[in-house]
Amino acid sequence: MKKIVIIGANSFQNKLILKAKQLGFQTHVFAWKCGDVGEKTADFFYPVSITDKEEILAICKKIKPDAITSVASDLAMITVSYVASNLGLTCNDFDCVNVTTNKYAMRKKLKSGGLFTPKFLKVSQDNCKDMLSQIKNTFFQNENCSVIIKPTDRSGSRGITKVDKFEDVPDALQRSFENSFEKSAIIEEFINGDEYSCECISFDGKHKFLTVTKKLTTGAPHFIETGHIQPADLSQDQISLVKDAIFKALSALDIKYGASHSEFRIDNGQIKIIEIGARMGGDCIGSDLVFLSTGFDFLKMVIDVSCGKEPDMTIYPHKNKAQIHFIFNNDDLEKLNLLKTQYPDSIYFISDIEKIGSRNVVDSSTRFGYYILTD
Repeated sequence: MKKIVIIGANSFQNKLILKAKQLGFQTHVFAWKCGDVGEKTADFFYPVSITDKEEILAICKKIKPDAITSVASDLAMITVSYVASNLGLTCNDFDCVNVTTNKYAMRKKLKSGGLFTPKFLKVSQDNCKDMLSQIKNTFFQNENCSVIIKPTDRSGSRGITKVDKFEDVPDALQRSFENSFEKSAIIEEFINGDEYSCECISFDGKHKFLTVTKKLTTGAPHFIETGHIQPADLSQDQISLVKDAIFKALSALDIKYGASHSEFRIDNGQIKIIEIGARMGGDCIGSDLVFLSTGFDFLKMVIDVSCGKEPDMTIYPHKNKAQIHFIFNNDDLEKLNLLKTQYPDSIYFISDIEKIGSRNVVDSSTRFGYYILTD
């Protein structure tokens, strides 16, 4: 029996665990033990932090897996690349993963690759006070300037703030520092336009387009995702522009293998990249929505590529549209209850929903639950 190592055990990773088992793999799952569902569904579970790549490598040398992979986690991809490289398995190289998990390094790489790049600066907690004058001169030379400030090395809307006045910069920087592992933030000129993501799979440096997702958020200042819709309502001409820009960006970042999730805005007809992950998108975008809306078995593709095989591009029967919506408050819960009554057949899945108001929703990890609809 073939063996696959999966880094992470939460509900998103569990979809990957179950798919691997369905395909006949023996699953070996590594994660911090905290009661996640993957701890129970894995054939073998190892209570090791996903960031402890040295210990995971040592155990994997004994397992002798045929593949190692993960989905929807930047932290996990660092360990996947490290272990796979040391075992001679298929993966993106460590330089690629380091760039795609650090927003400042990514901006520099995209700029050198000739992609659209807004003005940007890196600020650390140590040099913050010394950088304020440069920040003001770079971004706030007139009254209509806005910037986005975010941690260099986090995802899931953590520590993100849109700032319209220079006086608000220090507080926004502090919020980013508190969420950053390296205690650093990137300040970027704010990009206008509707926000989307492009989901792709790559093998040996060749990229294949799967779909475009429309992103719904709370808006300024923190842009926490409230939902995602596939496929996005874009024309074929717009899709062509998206493919051209995203494929060029994936190559510039040296993403050769596996899933990618590229976030961008369309501003006056121009594709402006926000950031790219060398992994599936979270929020069930890759694990559920892609298959439901396109028929592409994205999870199988990820496993195929991790095994050194070209991804299976079979299109299975699928719905016309799939969307996910997140629970923030009682109004969202009432919408779900109304759907249960009036359109029960449209509901594909409802997650466990935690007590509304038990905490403040400050990023994606603090939302209370979600549901998936199909049409």
